[in-house]
Amino acid sequence: MGDPPPRRGWLARRLLPGGQEPDPRFSLANERTFLAWIRTSLALVGGAIAVEAFAGGVVTGVSRSVLAFALAALALVASATAGLRWLRVERAMRARRPLPVPALVPVLVGGVMAGVLLTLAIIWANAR
Repeated sequence: MGDPPPRRGWLARRLLPGGQEPDPRFSLANERTFLAWIRTSLALVGGAIAVEAFAGGVVTGVSRSVLAFALAALALVASATAGLRWLRVERAMRARRPLPVPALVPVLVGGVMAGVLLTLAIIWANAR
């Protein structure tokens, strides 16, 4: 007879109730994807800081603050959504269900596109 599976910690039991343990490779791949989203969030925070601290010569006044705030807000949304996505994917794997569609992708694409358009508009306005 084999040993019973080890008991998971209280947090894992709370967040991941029921289902079967997936292949560890899939859980680790899910974790790497989560970490990629977190790196993206950190890059957006860095961009927000850079805009606020160093873009005074190009982007001034309210425009600079709006752009920095938008980048920081997008970072907040991306990091929160990354955590929720990790959890949803992990639960789907344990329940042997199809993986959820990443809602973060259109949000991130739209947010970055809006930031780029805002930046271009500010640069265009300053060049005139």
